[in-house]
Amino acid sequence: MDIREYKKISNLIRDNDIYKVYDLPALQNLNLSLTELYEGKSTTGHSHADADEVYIFISGSGSIDIDTDNEKVKGGDVVLVHRGKFHKIHNEGSETLNFWSVFEKYGDRK
Repeated sequence: MDIREYKKISNLIRDNDIYKVYDLPALQNLNLSLTELYEGKSTTGHSHADADEVYIFISGSGSIDIDTDNEKVKGGDVVLVHRGKFHKIHNEGSETLNFWSVFEKYGDRK
């Protein structure tokens, strides 16, 4: 499925001046989430005590903090975040930074 189709069957869970976030409710144990992070903005950052997370960058450029490390990212990059690691994404480019994240469902992200 392409991103337009994904948006039709997903739930828009956040829509503010930082980003739009869409979650796909179809999977039982995993969440496939699409984030459109606006130019010059950063996510709030978080960690998962009991779950790993995979980020797949679609387009744009920026960086990701994982604990005290910072890694540059761009469309086509894949980043693995191990459970318990704090992570935060920054859009450092001149366009929206689009990325998928895949993680086990938890709390209100079911």
